[in-house]
Amino acid sequence: MSSEVYYMDARSESPQTGLVAKMLTVFDAAGLDQMIKPGDLVAIKIHCGEWGNTAYLRPVYPRALADRIKELGGRPFVCDTTTLTYQPYASRAHELDLLLTAERNGFSSAVLGCPFISADGFIGTSDYRVDLPTGYLLKEAYIAQAVAAADVLICLTHFKGHPMGVIGGAIKNLGIGCQSKRGKHNVHLGGHPKYSVANAVTWHPENFPGKANMPDWKILEDCCPYSLFTVHENSIEWDRARCTSCLGCNGVMAPRGLFEFSEEQFAATDASIADGALGAVTAVGPEKCGFINMAIDISPRCDCVNFSDMPIVPNIGVFASKDPVAIDMACLDKVRESHGMPGSIADDFDMLEPGHKRFETVSATVHGLSEEAQINTGVLNGLGSREYELIEPEPQPISKHLFTLDIRPTGERLRDKFLKFTPFPYERYDGEGFLRDNDADIEYVKHNYGNGSGEVGAAGTTEGATTGDD
Repeated sequence: MSSEVYYMDARSESPQTGLVAKMLTVFDAAGLDQMIKPGDLVAIKIHCGEWGNTAYLRPVYPRALADRIKELGGRPFVCDTTTLTYQPYASRAHELDLLLTAERNGFSSAVLGCPFISADGFIGTSDYRVDLPTGYLLKEAYIAQAVAAADVLICLTHFKGHPMGVIGGAIKNLGIGCQSKRGKHNVHLGGHPKYSVANAVTWHPENFPGKANMPDWKILEDCCPYSLFTVHENSIEWDRARCTSCLGCNGVMAPRGLFEFSEEQFAATDASIADGALGAVTAVGPEKCGFINMAIDISPRCDCVNFSDMPIVPNIGVFASKDPVAIDMACLDKVRESHGMPGSIADDFDMLEPGHKRFETVSATVHGLSEEAQINTGVLNGLGSREYELIEPEPQPISKHLFTLDIRPTGERLRDKFLKFTPFPYERYDGEGFLRDNDADIEYVKHNYGNGSGEVGAAGTTEGATTGDD
């Protein structure tokens, strides 16, 4: 059975066809507004971006959405969750760092018009456990407490690539972004007898060259928040039995030849992401979850890395649905139909023509991962359908998307102010207001840049200028 996905492209030629307006249009068209009742606590789940990342969604999108929710009588809050460490210099691994990073990236109550919070508490253990009897791999999930406590959940997602999930869409925003830190350990399969990092990674301690030959050896110990690596003068030890799959060593061990990551472990995590997504939807209630995907600035890697490469395809548009599986499938199809971006990593891999599964090549850290694994698992566990009907709503009336803080025309708003503080000096230069040449050769400057002497040429003389007193 197909699900409805509402879509508007990225082109804009008027106030009601701008991206913010289109986001609100598909929000209403998909019926997400009808889920919100007066007094409802509404979680707007976003990704605030890692420190140094620039591809994340601009704060104006959650701000406009929060304003719309308040019009409906809801009480919105914008949230993200603390991360696993993922890397040695993570900027969102506890609440203080998350809030400061979010604020640097523009997400604060002053900007958003509502609170921005860490949904899983200071260290990431404020959560709500959910049983997953239909989970494909996971049989329980740990959902960030503020998400689980919300009456309505709106996932506002930047659709892009992801080094492990291959794509980062609504499923990933649920299956990783709505999990507590405890839940992320679960999704990343820490402690799993087959798919955990401890049991799936090939360990090459023989490749450690010794402290004398590795000046930055200390990072091998300091990357792990559980202190599981010990470096000796000419050897390295890993207490792999206690590894939690926090991926703090990600980007440290593999480049030095110490880890060989398994495609099977990454692929199992992709399936787990969809199970985690099911947990988040279950915690709030399927009838109370809505999804908006912004397929713009489609970077090859997630907003959780501390840099951003150029987009791999041009902006696609805005999507909304009540089905997280269908919306991700629709986005993926639109990306495949698009031409690649010249000069991007898609160009590097000769993937500029439509039809390529680009994310599998340019985003995935490990060869062999599928950009549809999350989607397929989401079908198997009952999260949603990959079959969809794409519906393109008409733009809303322009009056809904003009400056709304004062709906009066500018003449009515400013007439008395301009009488009191006149911006245009009518009293100067016989009513002309300012000292300027009466005529200039405008065509000349379209094609000439002067005579190189620093002097004004004949076409730029001040002859004929009106004079007068200030």
